[in-house]
Amino acid sequence: MATLNEALGFGTDLTAEDSQRVMIEYTNVKLAALGLPVYGREQDFPFLAVGQFLLSRYQEQLRLLSNYHCPADQRIQAFLDDYLGGNGPIPRLPTQTFVLDRHGLARTLSLPPDADFYDSGIIRSYRTLNGILHNPVNDRRTTQGVFHVAEGGLPVADDKKTVPRIAFARLLAHALNPPAELMRLPFTSTQQVPAEVMVSLLLRPVICPEIPGYLPRKSMEIRFFVPGSMVANLDFVESIFGNAGDPYLPDNNAGLDADHWSGHTGCVNLAPHLIEFTKQELGLPSYENATERQRRDSMCYRDPGELYNNGQAFKICCRTAAGVIVTLIADNYFG
Repeated sequence: MATLNEALGFGTDLTAEDSQRVMIEYTNVKLAALGLPVYGREQDFPFLAVGQFLLSRYQEQLRLLSNYHCPADQRIQAFLDDYLGGNGPIPRLPTQTFVLDRHGLARTLSLPPDADFYDSGIIRSYRTLNGILHNPVNDRRTTQGVFHVAEGGLPVADDKKTVPRIAFARLLAHALNPPAELMRLPFTSTQQVPAEVMVSLLLRPVICPEIPGYLPRKSMEIRFFVPGSMVANLDFVESIFGNAGDPYLPDNNAGLDADHWSGHTGCVNLAPHLIEFTKQELGLPSYENATERQRRDSMCYRDPGELYNNGQAFKICCRTAAGVIVTLIADNYFG
């Protein structure tokens, strides 16, 4: 497991020219390993030039393990398989993502190396003397009607909207299959062929501090999945909670850390395109066939063209007593 300094990037000056050059080449190596376009010319980066055979071997290993989930994702997928069974095809978490395995990668990915500004349409990022500034389009909004909870798990508070399982299953499927323009990485946006990929991050936020002599610290595990164009969100997230490293390594498997893992697992998916789907597409009933609560919560439609949540941003989660919670956010996440 990463040390506190490693998780939060203390002691590393990402604005230093040497650090930037190393991070750019490391990012290119990871892109090449995934078979994706890189930034700049390959011959300008020594490892890419001499490491082709090693990268080819790694790509073949990825192909052979194309259906393999890291331990944290296995726990999340097992929960989804159980929770969504009988509600149509069960969405599967992606296995081929750009893994943020060290602090600072998200920041490197948030801007192209040859530009100081990037606008994805929902986030504007600016390079500054001491780092980077991210400015989401929606930085203020009401929370009325924003919080939705999938039915069938723990009791839902009366002030939250209850969502049928089939609607959650379809929302999750769409969240994990974003449009190509959302997948585009800012890092390669100035190249002739930009890379398009999902980005993932592992967190281990502490939920119970150590009590010396009585109790070790306890942390939960959280996996983030975002389309490439939203990687700036993960720069924010890892700067607050720290980067827990590569989720595929045994050292970072919470299941093997019984002394410090609380037993809870979270999964967060950012998917701003979810506001574009209609209630009918998501499997919600017509007004005539809806229950009283579904009518009260607007979880039904009179017109087949009605958009879910009136086309406004929302957050929906599903959780049970099993200790796993999966959250979809149809917007940026900056706190």
